[in-house]
Amino acid sequence: MIVLLGVLVVVLGFATRRNPLLVVGVAGIVTGLLGKLSPVEILRTFGDSFASSRSVTIFAITLPVIGLLERNGLQQQARTLIGKLGKLTTGRFLTLYLFLRQLTAAVGLQTIGGPAQSVRPMIAPMAEAAAERQNGGRPLPERLREKVRSHASGSDTVGLFFGEDCFLAVGSILLITGFVNSTYDTHLEPLQLALWAIPSAVCAFLIHGARLLRLDRTLERELAASNAGFTAHDGGNAAQEKVT
Repeated sequence: MIVLLGVLVVVLGFATRRNPLLVVGVAGIVTGLLGKLSPVEILRTFGDSFASSRSVTIFAITLPVIGLLERNGLQQQARTLIGKLGKLTTGRFLTLYLFLRQLTAAVGLQTIGGPAQSVRPMIAPMAEAAAERQNGGRPLPERLREKVRSHASGSDTVGLFFGEDCFLAVGSILLITGFVNSTYDTHLEPLQLALWAIPSAVCAFLIHGARLLRLDRTLERELAASNAGFTAHDGGNAAQEKVT
């Protein structure tokens, strides 16, 4: 049980907001030492884990590519595109993205979207542009900008989470079937789980899609309140300058 103190290192590291990579590395070393592994064995374990999970480091290739695209105007082009679609509000756009994200995940294309690949460089700027058009072309207050970004990220997460289980070869489906069949001596097929995941995916789309469509009314109300406060503040300053 003493080797579980490595988990405590992880909890303390994240609670104190230390570097995640450093926290996990230290926790692994502590767990290895408590498990009576030699430094060479710990290093070998790190190497084997890295070699067997090379796909995790794919961000080292994708992030520079995304950075180059953003530097050459990807976000601006995304904003320009959404500006040409006058009837596409923030909520409608994110609902459409939610549907596409679920659909692509359901056919096994889980990595076609994601926070780094699509949300930050394209989806969030397009959602912000739709909200700015609703605001008369004026920049959004920072609080509302962060709200739009969070809903853009949420659409991606919900779409992937409830869509991927409809694909019978996804890791979670195979893990469930393997565990159930070996533990309870049954014969559960991945297709059975995938079919039962479809009603959950439909419900998730309807519920979260309704939340996204309601976002338009929320933004309209909060933008009106923000603009009214801004106008009152400017009017007060103008009156004070006139008196002065």
